[in-house]
Amino acid sequence: MSNMAEKVSAFEEVCSVFDWAADHLELDDSLREILRRPWRELTVSVPVRLDNGKVQNFTGYRVQYNAARGPYKGGIRYHLDADIDEVRALASLMTWKTALVDIPFGGAKGGVQCNPRALTTNELNRLTRRFTANIHHILGVNRDIPAPDMGTDSQTMAWMMDAFGQIEGHSPAIVTGKPIELGGSYGRTAAPGRGAVFVLEEAMKHREMAVQGAQVVIQGFGQVGSWIARLLPPLGFNVVAVSDVRGGVYDPKGLDVEQLLAHQKEAGSVVRFPGAEPVTNQELLELPCDVLVPAAVERVITQENAPRIKARVVLEAANHPSTPAADDVFNDRGILVIPDVLANAGGVIVSYFEWVQNIQQYRWDEERVNVELKRIIIGALDTVQARVDGQSITMRQASMAVAVQRVARAAEIRGFV
Repeated sequence: MSNMAEKVSAFEEVCSVFDWAADHLELDDSLREILRRPWRELTVSVPVRLDNGKVQNFTGYRVQYNAARGPYKGGIRYHLDADIDEVRALASLMTWKTALVDIPFGGAKGGVQCNPRALTTNELNRLTRRFTANIHHILGVNRDIPAPDMGTDSQTMAWMMDAFGQIEGHSPAIVTGKPIELGGSYGRTAAPGRGAVFVLEEAMKHREMAVQGAQVVIQGFGQVGSWIARLLPPLGFNVVAVSDVRGGVYDPKGLDVEQLLAHQKEAGSVVRFPGAEPVTNQELLELPCDVLVPAAVERVITQENAPRIKARVVLEAANHPSTPAADDVFNDRGILVIPDVLANAGGVIVSYFEWVQNIQQYRWDEERVNVELKRIIIGALDTVQARVDGQSITMRQASMAVAVQRVARAAEIRGFV
């Protein structure tokens, strides 16, 4: 990848797709300017007393991008690379994602620049509580509702809910992705992976691609990737390679996912899975397959490696895994890209269900959650597919056109311009 391309910020890359949609929709210049900028960005200092008695100061962010269609919604990320530019880019993507699947939220994102693996459970607890206290004045059940993201989980959300509740009173709907015992929704953990599988199966059927025996490669074996691997084989897909932060494993005949999950639980990684070849995360992306699923971090597919990717379908289970330059390569090569704003929207859809259940104090069973998830995400896919077929544009372009049009309309009706 060229040095010039490397200098493009994550936010500018995300905005390049917005700019295309704004041109396509012929948006008014003033409205375009409003939608291209975050409404609010908060940077906070997060001092934490470590177990050794020393105090370490971390930096935290909450970017509230747009709330024209409802309260801000978006995850909290604990990662060394979670700087303001990355958080801003992800907040923008959340805005378009909630609009695309037509749930009544805007978009936001939060982050603390830290390595969660280097902190103890007690230190993470103290960090989460201090971060929550420092941003609580911009949160609210009808204002901004965080959720877990990379480096955080249901336990993190339990701490956030408790910290917010100590200030504002018991508020289970203030966060989603909570433990079931504290008002979390059944089906929430599997939702990002389940939604991606629903979309993949339908998109391939629409294009008359064979599902039976289709070989799948998955980069990232965390919550999203592991659930995708678990849910695909019963549909006829064959998972041939997976990876986590330590490396990957490959078997062209297919991996036994249940045995792999057991191995990961015992060994702490998928590496050294018996009977499989070792591969690096970079090599894994370029393996022969029908479906490639980037389910780990951002910008792993670039102008440099996109020409060597052999998949016919790229299912973006991670946020922003492909750069715009890589996207151009895929389009030229006729590779179908199912974009992140659609592919991984299952998480925020079921977060919406959790929020609704908390407000009503009435819990749904898992079957209802999964039925409603499929109805909403396949409805969004159908809307996107109609634009793709009718206007000869890509799925990413169609997804952004639908999303930006909805947010722009809401902003106009509310009188922002």
